[in-house]
Amino acid sequence: MSDATPPTGATTVFPARIIHTLDPAAPTATAVAVRDGRFLAVGEASDLVATYGGTVDDSLSDKVLLPGFVEAHSHRETGGIWQHTYVGYEARTDPEGRSWPGCTTFDAVVERLREADRELEDPDAPLLAWGLDPIFWPGDRFDRRHLDAVSTTRRILVMHSNIHLATVNSFLMEQEGITPDTQAEGVPKDASGWPTGELQETPAMALAGRAFRSFFGRLRSDEAVHKYGRAARNVGVTTLADLGGSTNLLDDSVVRQWLDICDDSFPMRVASFHNAVTFTPDSDEASAAAILDLKRRSTDRVRFGNVKLLMDGSIQGGTARVRWPGYHHGGPNGIWLIAPDQVADRIAPYHRAGLLVHTHANGDQAVEALLEGFEAAQTAHPMPDHRHTVQHCQMTTPGQYRKMKALGMCANVFSNHTWFWGDQHRTITVGPDRAARMNAARTALDLGVPLSLHSDSAVTPIGSLHVAWAAVNRLTASGEVLGPDERITVTEALHAVTMGAAWQLRMEDEVGSISPRKFADCAVLEADPFEVDPMELRDVPVWGTMSGGVLHEGSART
Repeated sequence: MSDATPPTGATTVFPARIIHTLDPAAPTATAVAVRDGRFLAVGEASDLVATYGGTVDDSLSDKVLLPGFVEAHSHRETGGIWQHTYVGYEARTDPEGRSWPGCTTFDAVVERLREADRELEDPDAPLLAWGLDPIFWPGDRFDRRHLDAVSTTRRILVMHSNIHLATVNSFLMEQEGITPDTQAEGVPKDASGWPTGELQETPAMALAGRAFRSFFGRLRSDEAVHKYGRAARNVGVTTLADLGGSTNLLDDSVVRQWLDICDDSFPMRVASFHNAVTFTPDSDEASAAAILDLKRRSTDRVRFGNVKLLMDGSIQGGTARVRWPGYHHGGPNGIWLIAPDQVADRIAPYHRAGLLVHTHANGDQAVEALLEGFEAAQTAHPMPDHRHTVQHCQMTTPGQYRKMKALGMCANVFSNHTWFWGDQHRTITVGPDRAARMNAARTALDLGVPLSLHSDSAVTPIGSLHVAWAAVNRLTASGEVLGPDERITVTEALHAVTMGAAWQLRMEDEVGSISPRKFADCAVLEADPFEVDPMELRDVPVWGTMSGGVLHEGSART
């Protein structure tokens, strides 16, 4: 199938088996007319041709069309991270469609790293890997000793699946001066006083020096961004939110890269968020002014004017901030990435500038501090319809959702956690009662909080049908339904990954439904997600996408 752009002014009518528009004015159709990269109308093919003229393209006549999925929290590292060795517990598929078996034991992790070590020709090159999930082996924390069994003469850095922690070997610690004298938050030590090799959160991980910089530096190439787009295309996503990560939009080279890549041949629209890592009011004021100016450079393909903040870390990594009674395993509370008394000051410059602020908050203590900060900002500078969003919302309580509703905030819920780590949350991190209340999409909807769902890729695989499936079924890997009363319907879940996500990105007039004048972006499916058993929702095959009226066949179809 050619990715050639249709001629300007030409009308193409695409018949399909069924089209679910998610537009209440015309919920279903059997054909859609496209002109100049936008939806012109929906209906029956013969009626559309009679009314608007043009040609019929039968390429999708046996397919099911939905609005292109909107992934409202992912990271550009999704594609480029596959340049590093994958050692995650779950089997994963890379952007080219290759399947990678999971490493379900310590020995399997070590052996895969040994294979990667043997393949490195440069003896000075660091060995970089990702996806490590120590929570699956709670009896013995993976540490420098395991990596020392791979090499004692090469720097090794293994990023955990949550991207909030890393583990390094003794040789790297020696080269970078990480010793018993290292006094830094996020550097745990063993009984003898030696750092274990685990580095928690970015300030601590940065102590890994060259290996840390190399890990993220390799993810910024043009090819890495193209892989990001291909990974999204393979699962029916047509709009991506790159939620910061290592994205510094004050660096003009990053901005120019997005503008150069996001043309009509790139199968995605991208809402790029600036990662506001600065920590002083003056620098936040300057950043807000710069991002507001950058917003004017937005195009139909790439959107600027958004900011990402982080309150805390990862629940399974033990770095999220949780309220009483703390972690079920008895470990220390997590790490504040923004101190509670700084939240209002951090938010205020971006809020006053009218920028969209999405903030990572996993633990309920982090959410509480975040809401207090937003309340102070909104009280000082009232702004209707700001759509600031709490990202992840994993332990958000009903009371906190009520406050979010009162403040005009949105929730982007990390529903995939129930499947990937629900069993571990139930038995290890927060206990059965709180685990059953996690990722509370039903509560959010019932209380009127605008909802989206996300994958946080590459933390979990990108895929809107999977995150919708997780919210609908709330199944854990062991087969338990975790918190059945928090389940939502298929219709609600698919709305969350289309119109719900578009609303949070201020793109609801452009994407999220198959409606006249919106961009002609579709998820092209091989089966109807409204007709399959809800337990099979994640297994609906994806043919590819339509982006701006151009068809893009995926590379990971079975």
